[in-house]
Amino acid sequence: MPAARLFLDSSALVAGAASDTGAARALLVLAEAGQIAIVVSEQVIAESERVLAHKLAGALPAFRPLLLTARLTIIRDPEPEAVAAHEGLIAHAADLPVLVAAMQANVDYLVTFNRRHFLDDPGVAARSGLRIGSPADALDWLRARRFAAPG
Repeated sequence: MPAARLFLDSSALVAGAASDTGAARALLVLAEAGQIAIVVSEQVIAESERVLAHKLAGALPAFRPLLLTARLTIIRDPEPEAVAAHEGLIAHAADLPVLVAAMQANVDYLVTFNRRHFLDDPGVAARSGLRIGSPADALDWLRARRFAAPG
């Protein structure tokens, strides 16, 4: 079975970078071990660095090395035309480029802590065609996928 591809938004990436425990960190550890692939966009990296610099400056020096050890794939942000073509997929327009980036990356799962705009609106997953959940949800999905009966 090919490695699962997960897209982390900035809330999940910051949580994983800022803590040595928790589901978001576990996903980064799984990526480091080559068990899963993590994809992020340039916007996610920029947002994560801003949040870390503003709220958790002590975690910022270890952030870039963490990206390397976790073997993250960083993709370009979607073109403005692609974002505009998907208007209405999510109520909060600022999150649309992240959603479109995840769609374009052809990932198995979009991982976020953003309840208000992603997790509490199941229509986002339905309209985008993505599985969307918290880091803990993603870990549960990975466990179920790993131990599912073949065929």
